[in-house]
Amino acid sequence: MAKKPKEPQTPQAGAARGAGGAEKPPGRLKQIGMVAKVVHKQSPRSIPIAVLIFVAVVALSVGGGFLFGGWLYWLTLGIPVAFLAGFVFFTRSAQKIQYKMLDGQLGAGMAVLENMRGDWSVEPGVAANRQMDIVHRAVGRPGVVLVGEGDPGRLRGLIAGEKKRVARVAYNTPIYDVRVGNGESQVAIGDLQRHLVKLPRNLNKAEVAELRYRLKALPAAMQMPKGPLPRGVKMPKSPKAR
Repeated sequence: MAKKPKEPQTPQAGAARGAGGAEKPPGRLKQIGMVAKVVHKQSPRSIPIAVLIFVAVVALSVGGGFLFGGWLYWLTLGIPVAFLAGFVFFTRSAQKIQYKMLDGQLGAGMAVLENMRGDWSVEPGVAANRQMDIVHRAVGRPGVVLVGEGDPGRLRGLIAGEKKRVARVAYNTPIYDVRVGNGESQVAIGDLQRHLVKLPRNLNKAEVAELRYRLKALPAAMQMPKGPLPRGVKMPKSPKAR
């Protein structure tokens, strides 16, 4: 019996197979390696300093062991502490470099907000205009925080409008506004997380949950792409009413 001829391999078929098998995300070690390459490129001294911190803490633990006895105990305790100290310095250096690379890019504030730790939820792009001035909304223990990116003059109207909209359901909840930038009365991108964390805690967890529930009653916000937006991008024009 004659064999059935194989179907020709087309680019569409290969693409379909590729779409079916989702690519695995890089592992933890690979992610650290990728970050290390960026850190070394942007700040060549950071990784050597982290290594020196590790070596210095290990040396201190060994010295303490010889002076007070039980050097094996000191070394067993010192190595994890040394690794932690070096890694903390490395992660802080990586964070500073990240903020430096994000500074001045549209959407940088949104990228920082989405990495907020703790009881925070973020709604990106709740207000925007065709000049790409954007307002994001963060909800946490302080209350509602509106974070604006763009021209300070144009942001004034956008933030005021969003405040009125939020106040309809927020009632007596405090509403703060922050403008990201390096000018007067603005918060630098590297200080944004710290600025929000320092705000007073006006709500407990139950009140935060209730506030989020009430905010869901507001009309759906425009969907913004994640991460910093490339320069020169214009807002799409709204479709004409038929």
